[in-house]
Amino acid sequence: MELNYSGRNITISDRFREYVDEKITKVDQLATKVQRIDVKVVKEAHARDQSTALSVELTVVGRGPAIRAEARGADKFAAFDVAFAKLLERLRKARDKRKVHRGSHTPVAVHQATSSLPVVSTEKSLVEETLAARAASEAEEAEANREYSPVVIRRKSFPAEVMSVDDAVDRMELVGHPFYLFIDEATGEHSVVYGRTQYQYGVITLDASLNADEVSATETRGYRDKAMATEG
Repeated sequence: MELNYSGRNITISDRFREYVDEKITKVDQLATKVQRIDVKVVKEAHARDQSTALSVELTVVGRGPAIRAEARGADKFAAFDVAFAKLLERLRKARDKRKVHRGSHTPVAVHQATSSLPVVSTEKSLVEETLAARAASEAEEAEANREYSPVVIRRKSFPAEVMSVDDAVDRMELVGHPFYLFIDEATGEHSVVYGRTQYQYGVITLDASLNADEVSATETRGYRDKAMATEG
């Protein structure tokens, strides 16, 4: 397994590398065929709040989709601990879903899957942390080339992937994003899956045949279930 380090506005010390090397071995216990793990450390040059000036992003690359986790903290060690706890939780979820798909095990409850994780005190949710870290990084890159503005709009393009709604939910959870854009294999439409509440997800699809004041019927079903129920 290859371990890659990168830093922006900060030097990756030997002590930090040793700390990460010692803990990262747990990944092998939860994931198979891991090719590499990327550790990215970013220091915000002009951070107003020094308690979140550093961010650590961990990416596991191997067979299947990449699994990521990110966190911010006052120093890179604290940020790594939070990000690593999130990464282990997502790896456990991915492993448990593989077992369920093979039909040899039953799903593991969330409280059981996360019972061994260290308790981390944070005032922000995962979505808030991810969005805040991304906004801070992008603002830092653009600050040198433009006048500061509190409103930033950035466009990104990704390859269009055809998959089921269930696979889109899995991808969204693995990368820790609040939504995931995909092409629904059942309808051929560009759709977005997003988290609503715990264990509940929504799917939005644009339909050019509908008028502005029309909304199609709402369909519900369980995870990996084939049958769909239509709500009035």
